[in-house]
Amino acid sequence: MSANLIADIEEMMPEFSKSQKYIARYITEHYEKAAFMTAAKLGATVGVSESTVVRFADEMGFDGYPEMQKALQSYGRNRLTTLQRLDISNDRFGGDNLLKTVMMQDIERIRCTFENISETAFNEAVDEIIHAKTIYIFGAMSSDILARFLVRYLSLSCENVVHVQPINSSGILQQLIRVTSDDVFISISFPRYFNNTLTATAFAKKCGADIIAITDSDASPLVEYADQVLLAKSDIISYADSLAAPLSLINALVAAVGMRNSTRLAETLTRLEEVWAENAAYKKDDDK
Repeated sequence: MSANLIADIEEMMPEFSKSQKYIARYITEHYEKAAFMTAAKLGATVGVSESTVVRFADEMGFDGYPEMQKALQSYGRNRLTTLQRLDISNDRFGGDNLLKTVMMQDIERIRCTFENISETAFNEAVDEIIHAKTIYIFGAMSSDILARFLVRYLSLSCENVVHVQPINSSGILQQLIRVTSDDVFISISFPRYFNNTLTATAFAKKCGADIIAITDSDASPLVEYADQVLLAKSDIISYADSLAAPLSLINALVAAVGMRNSTRLAETLTRLEEVWAENAAYKKDDDK
């Protein structure tokens, strides 16, 4: 089975039975919906039995329908527009307990990330950050939120943290013109993968920087450039991306670097507290 499931289905179309062709046509035309249907619902939608859908998955070379469903979800993750995401979420989350449903799914994403993260890759990424001359951090679109958070907190314990601003392609590369082999480039991207992120990562790699990729799967286009890959589960909630698991991973990265650079972190926080106190930055308990 190739990476392009839809192309595989279209290639095998002449070999399918009449019932299987109903399933195949629906999947190729509405893969974004089929990816989140149970076998029973997909069968009912196209007018065949649940067992026929299961046999179709077997015919496609999958070890059961759930495996084919995961393949469809993977195929569609980087192809869905925001409007398609909204349409899917309305189907998935319609009804009561939306709050509970979304939060429970985020809990599951964090659990899945925890169970599958490579501690070796994580520890090596921490080492690379600690020993880097300059730490460049880049994320675009929704990943820019994660990049800004990481910049904010790494800057407390590390010197020379650079937030690469997600502007146009030439402007991004201009910010990377001084990248060398002494540096680390932290690239953050989740579906849909932004082309400028790939361009910036490839440029930093060419300059000799160590690349730390924070992304969603081994199929991410960032992986081919990365020295260390840190995977965090991300999925569709609605038109918004689920950033709970990536943010949890970044929190762990910040904490680990802070512990390694504890003296510098303590000095920075002590000075910050003095500045905040002098400028009444925070409301005191006895303020009226």
